[in-house]
Amino acid sequence: MSRALDDEPRGEGPRVVINVSLQAPNNLLHDGHAWKRYPPERLLAETRAAVRKASRADFLVHASYILVGAEAAGLHVGEKLKPIVEAALQAEELALAASVPACVVRLGYLYGPESRNLKAYRRAFRVGRPYWAGRDDVTQRHLHTHDAAQALLAAARQQPAARTLAASDDLPVSFATFMDHFARLMGNPLPLHLPRLARPIAHIVVAEEHMQMVEIATGSIPAAKRPRGFAPVYADYRAGLQQVVDQWAA
Repeated sequence: MSRALDDEPRGEGPRVVINVSLQAPNNLLHDGHAWKRYPPERLLAETRAAVRKASRADFLVHASYILVGAEAAGLHVGEKLKPIVEAALQAEELALAASVPACVVRLGYLYGPESRNLKAYRRAFRVGRPYWAGRDDVTQRHLHTHDAAQALLAAARQQPAARTLAASDDLPVSFATFMDHFARLMGNPLPLHLPRLARPIAHIVVAEEHMQMVEIATGSIPAAKRPRGFAPVYADYRAGLQQVVDQWAA
């Protein structure tokens, strides 16, 4: 999906296309299976479609992944994820080579109250189901969907042509820390982690892509410059997850 943003009411400002078509699998909440619906060829096809649409606009904002910067930061990317990361990098290059000025915004792993996967974890934690947590000492960068939208809008207003920016919250944490906190909010004080020795068996429900994602320390990727004027409202996972729970309760 891509959408147009008019900075000014009444159509007086520049017309900006914001391409968010690659963002559906950009989270750690789907056990890796979402990548099967977003193979490399789809990532590129969706980006080409957005670039074509942007040819009638004044500016293109392409939403990408923090994960794309992993190899440049010296982090190991597993063989299942490598084609995805390479395709996402190609997609960035396609966007920046568009016929109109463009920028890229790499977003942290997304979560929010609309996430069906987070709701699935809520059900799992209420019945005591274990999950694949990864290592406690490997941190990732997360981002509430509200803040993701604000970051993209800030980039659309700034229009920093030929720039690669990034947006995440202010506190990288491991997936285990993130989900254990969420489990406690759901009333499960001691959520169970699937042991790493059970990796072959865990593949019945957890895709290798997910296991490899939680092994990549995106939290150690040097923070790129944010869109001007953007600061996350939910500056850490605790504030963001509390907002999710409060909205569900309301």
